[in-house]
Amino acid sequence: MQFHKLQETDREVFLKMADEFYHSDAVLKPVPEFFFENTFKECLRSEAYLLCYILEWEENAAGYALLSKSYSPEAGGAVLWVEEIYIRPAFRAHRIGSDFLASLCQNPPEGVRRIRLEVEAENTRAIRLYERLGFQFLPYLQMVLDK
Repeated sequence: MQFHKLQETDREVFLKMADEFYHSDAVLKPVPEFFFENTFKECLRSEAYLLCYILEWEENAAGYALLSKSYSPEAGGAVLWVEEIYIRPAFRAHRIGSDFLASLCQNPPEGVRRIRLEVEAENTRAIRLYERLGFQFLPYLQMVLDK
């Protein structure tokens, strides 16, 4: 497994995989397609808020990981959110996602004090993986107000 930061040449494959992800059981509902283009543009514009990696298996685009950055007084520094991690079905038996997350946990970007992610309660397989990597549940309920 290899991965690289998103590049302009990854546009078509990223947009396709984002569409696949948002039409899967991993999300509550699809989002407008122009959101994918906005995300792609922001990832190329700056690393201030978003990082995106294309995950590869034998030189094939096997998935992607989208990470966002924030600051948390509770964590005492920068927080890296695993916003999306998508592995295409044909590549899911190769530990690509778990290897990427393990690498991220062992070598986070400079200044990152916490890595955070969300998981649906029924996704017990992912929960077991995250717990093996050292993640713990926070006793918070999240709320959202979209504008």
